Amino acid sequence: MARDGRLLHAVLTSLGRLGRGYGISVLVGIPLGVALARIPLMRTLLRPLVVGLQALPSICWLPLALLWFGLSDTAIVFVVVMGSVLAIAIATEDAVLGIDPILLRAAATFGIKGLRHAGGVLLPAAMPGVVTALKLGWSFAWRALLAGEMLFVSGGLGQLLQVGRELMDIPQVVGVMIAIILIGVLIDRVLFRTVEFRVRRRWGVAMA
Repeated sequence: MARDGRLLHAVLTSLGRLGRGYGISVLVGIPLGVALARIPLMRTLLRPLVVGLQALPSICWLPLALLWFGLSDTAIVFVVVMGSVLAIAIATEDAVLGIDPILLRAAATFGIKGLRHAGGVLLPAAMPGVVTALKLGWSFAWRALLAGEMLFVSGGLGQLLQVGRELMDIPQVVGVMIAIILIGVLIDRVLFRTVEFRVRRRWGVAMA
């Protein structure tokens, strides 16, 4: 698969979808998590819904996505978003709720409000937890992506895995599984582990 280009094409296709879906999840999930933590009305009304939807396996969104978007990349990206955005929101909410109240009172004393408060106080103070939320969201997005790709012709790693199953080609199935594992470990080690370590060291919650 590596020699004939199938593996590289599948990896690039899957990572492209992952990037789009995960990017949307981050842009929506972090503000949603901050709102759930800081706005009592939203916390009361939306948190039970968010937690309930998070308990729904991401693959359950695929039939709805197919009805809305048809057999397209958009359907898979939608599944990726629904698989990760709620996890990011819940973890971000926990990170914001874990901020030292003294920091918030000090910011209020200096009259820091609005976007300046959110961008200059809340997010920096919650950053170690937000990084963990991003890491958690990535793992959910990766699983949702592969599950979605396995269910119809999509050109990604999931389809390559499904084709191996249909052809009863065990080496192909195992090879794709190894590729999936290696990509997951690489992204975790190179990206998230590095960022997490630097943030924790900068914020004084890890050894130098």
